[in-house]
Amino acid sequence: MKSPLLFAVCLLVVGSQVLEARAADKPNVLFIAIDDLNHWVGHLGRNPQTKTPNIDRLAKQGVTFTRAYCTAPACNPSRASLMSGQRPSTTGCYTNGQNWRPGISEDKLLNTQFTQAGYRVYGAGKIYHGEYDRGGDWADYFPGKGNTKRHPDAKDDGVGGIQFYPLANTDEEMPDYSVVSYGLEKLKEKSDKPFFLAIGLVKPHMPFSVPKKWFDMFPLDSIQLPPHREDDLNDVPPAGVKMAGPQGDHAKIVASGRWKEAVQAYLATIAFCDSQVGRLLDGLEKSPHRDNTIVCLWSDHGWSLGEKSHWRKFALWEEPTRTVFLWKVPGVTQPGGVCDRTVDYVSIYPTLCELTRLPQPKHLDGRSLAPLLRDPKSAWDTPAITTHGLKNHTVRTEGWRYICYANGDEELYDEIADPLEYTNLANRSEHAARKSELAKWLPKTDAANLPGAEGGGAKKKAKGK
Repeated sequence: MKSPLLFAVCLLVVGSQVLEARAADKPNVLFIAIDDLNHWVGHLGRNPQTKTPNIDRLAKQGVTFTRAYCTAPACNPSRASLMSGQRPSTTGCYTNGQNWRPGISEDKLLNTQFTQAGYRVYGAGKIYHGEYDRGGDWADYFPGKGNTKRHPDAKDDGVGGIQFYPLANTDEEMPDYSVVSYGLEKLKEKSDKPFFLAIGLVKPHMPFSVPKKWFDMFPLDSIQLPPHREDDLNDVPPAGVKMAGPQGDHAKIVASGRWKEAVQAYLATIAFCDSQVGRLLDGLEKSPHRDNTIVCLWSDHGWSLGEKSHWRKFALWEEPTRTVFLWKVPGVTQPGGVCDRTVDYVSIYPTLCELTRLPQPKHLDGRSLAPLLRDPKSAWDTPAITTHGLKNHTVRTEGWRYICYANGDEELYDEIADPLEYTNLANRSEHAARKSELAKWLPKTDAANLPGAEGGGAKKKAKGK
């Protein structure tokens, strides 16, 4: 007769296998959110100076979208839109200063849907906007911890509202490091339930401040400035100049002579962010979930560093709206997939529902990207739509960008012939039909502003939020 101890061990082994089999019935989700990362990553080729080996590694493993756009070029409305699957023009959440809750009931949120579907739903770092804004249902949430200290070599805080300086910290002392460490521990868990693990990295959000070793990777004398023309705003209508220009950041940066320092700091902060993505990917590779986990990586919006004499986000041009967007889906995506279709972030919610076999709620504004994940060359007739403030929208197709402001001012750019958007074609009669065609995609509803649209939004904007 077998010993009781051996029998107990056998039961434990079988039990563990049963738990893993149950968890494998539905795929897990590793949901990686990055704050203020534009398209300066290696595999997109926009900036040759950037160093992002880990984000590029994920691109080689799955599908990258080369024309991916946020639904709003500000943290709060972008994240509220993505996590609710609704456009700002549906909810009324347009700015950082607004509370999204009066426009979005928490039962509609993506993490709540996964909770109700039986997933273990964990979050860490910045997923919704605001340090303590968790939003919806979570089994557990870790806000992150760490204190930073300025390096002795730092001159000051930066120039005006554009903040950049090296830190005296180690990587391990950074808040994002602790957030990733939390995620790595969750990847080790065993359960009969699948997981939805959301990891929100704050860097490269301002201040562009990371340990000095990351600055040293980008010698100042090697820094190349972004493309810029002094007359770039001459054909931009008043509404466009007013939307993007009140901070006066570009004039201050140029006058200071520190434009290269700001670019260096942004590149350094991106490199640090990439290293944390690498830790997550390594942890997933070593975990028992590596073959049954969907990876979705996104940045909430783009960022300008002097293009069109503009800094920050808060505008409807290419740089503030274009993002990094990657998927790796076992059994669906093929390594090295490149999709040039134009997509935006209301697609994320329905895509995850389809891939995990969750029912799609009726409130969703977008459509699933699953066909493009299976075949990145598939036909796709839906443009990307980005909104900044009430009744200010841009429509982006593979070849064109059309901007319509609340007062009727317009911009039109040929993105194939003019990818830097130097020449506004909106007032040229030969393009009237093109404008009319693109205007058909503008949102049919423009929800009224939620509370906080004035004052709070401007205050946060001034602080670089």
